[in-house]
Amino acid sequence: MSSKLRRQIAWQAARLMHSRDVTEYYQAKQKAARAMVRGWVKPADLPSNAEIREQVQILARLHEGSRPANQLRSMRLRALWWMKRLEEFHPKLIGSVWTGGIREGSDIDIHVFTNHPDTIAMRVDALGGAYTVERKRVVKVGQSRVFTHIHIRDEYPIELTVYSTSLLGFRFRSSITGKPIEHALTGELEKRIQIEHGVDPDQLQANLNDMDTRPDRWTVFLALLMPLENVRENPRFHPEGDVLHHSLQVYDLAKDEAAYDEDFLLAALLHDVGKAIDPGDHVAAGLEALDGFVSERTEWLIHHHMDAHKIRDHSLGARRRRRLAEHPWFDDLMRLNDCDVAGRVAGAETSSLEEALDYIEQLEDMFG
Repeated sequence: MSSKLRRQIAWQAARLMHSRDVTEYYQAKQKAARAMVRGWVKPADLPSNAEIREQVQILARLHEGSRPANQLRSMRLRALWWMKRLEEFHPKLIGSVWTGGIREGSDIDIHVFTNHPDTIAMRVDALGGAYTVERKRVVKVGQSRVFTHIHIRDEYPIELTVYSTSLLGFRFRSSITGKPIEHALTGELEKRIQIEHGVDPDQLQANLNDMDTRPDRWTVFLALLMPLENVRENPRFHPEGDVLHHSLQVYDLAKDEAAYDEDFLLAALLHDVGKAIDPGDHVAAGLEALDGFVSERTEWLIHHHMDAHKIRDHSLGARRRRRLAEHPWFDDLMRLNDCDVAGRVAGAETSSLEEALDYIEQLEDMFG
């Protein structure tokens, strides 16, 4: 196979992984090869995982620009908070949060060590974390082993991979590069936060203390949504009545569109929460109240949901419209707008607020 075609397959595979259409390197290679080549491609002729990863990183820089330093700082602080509370399980931070190469969709990956994985699940439960447990059976060199992964639904997605304490000193190697995986103990992460992000020890402790008292995000959502029942708008544009009724209609329509998409459903449910805070600038007020409790994608959809109305009525400037249309979440924005416009039916039956929040909270259990 020519080197040019190999690069093209690597690029196409990277696009599939960057867009989250495919999450496994092997699947991305096969799908990209089928799109680029007629007939069978020998596995040896396919690009390596490292080649694809390099292209993914290029795409991330092209589409997302330089990740703001405060995003990495925030993720490292949250990782440190969890590591301190799991200290007895010898946590080690690995992956992009440690190396600094985060991109859209990056999670916090931590190795923990115990001979009793259920004790970690119990600890996460005691800390008030919502989580799911996944057990994967892997066969290598004729030996079968079961690996436990605990997925925590937090401010940022967190994956705890549980290993036996007998592997505490083992040098895990990357399946991509074959090199030892970089990792950090709690103290090493603290030092990196202080040095790279200019956080002194007192400020670091204050940030961690603030996380101790941070409310559960579902409680925050409920507190922001309930007052909308008393907010009424011009019946000419909103014949459905109060803003909560409208928000629940939009949520139900969004659920029909993408029942598995937490970011999209939260944007539908929460897009108007600012109307109970500052009707004059409900978008900014809502985003300020939701800061730190929703994903970047949900935030972006809420931030631009009024722009979508202006696109529909042709009142948005051409340059601004072009910038939005080039964004990878533009199609989601216009789907949200369809739901927003359609969710204005007087007397429509909807899910209850509690049903909506419970459903979204349980999404990972249902769909993984």
